[in-house]
Amino acid sequence: MTDPMAQLHDQGRENFAGLVEGGKARLDALFATVPALGELAVGTVYGHLHERPALDARTREAATLAAIVAAGMVGPPLSVYLRTGLASGLSPAEVCEVVVQTAAFAGFPRAVSAADQLNRLFEGHGLPIPPPPSPREVVLAHLETPEGEVAEVLADFPRTEVQAIGPDRVLVSCHGDDPVPGAVLHCAVDGPDVTSITVFRAR
Repeated sequence: MTDPMAQLHDQGRENFAGLVEGGKARLDALFATVPALGELAVGTVYGHLHERPALDARTREAATLAAIVAAGMVGPPLSVYLRTGLASGLSPAEVCEVVVQTAAFAGFPRAVSAADQLNRLFEGHGLPIPPPPSPREVVLAHLETPEGEVAEVLADFPRTEVQAIGPDRVLVSCHGDDPVPGAVLHCAVDGPDVTSITVFRAR
């Protein structure tokens, strides 16, 4: 008879290994003394929750990071979920913004403890301190002084919805009076710069 929990655990190990280099070995080391806890935790978090379709990976990881900071779980949980958050497409600046947002609801002491650990984790990952602006911030600033075709699009469709879809990609839906966007801008971001914008117009 197949054990459903064992199946979830196996799937969870595969998912974690896809996010974190050497992930299976890390899990084995973490749960060496209490393997049953590893089966339960990895199966639930990375086998079951990770596969649920209601949230995309970036949103799920941001919510998880917020919960970890709110619970005061500095140490291994924050270290692990920084890795998985970055691997799922969060930018370093977005990770920091999660900490800022959480401070207002969970208290500054817990957010400061998380920020203190992030100093060391960012350094260990070779990430710039402080990080460059988030991709959404970069695109919003760029759109304040549009040029060429982008300026023409925004003149025709001045209402915008700006959404980061990765650590270096942003979609801008451009609307007029119609709720359906008249154009969509696909923006590529590198650090503080917008490196390219592809315009898609509605037919």
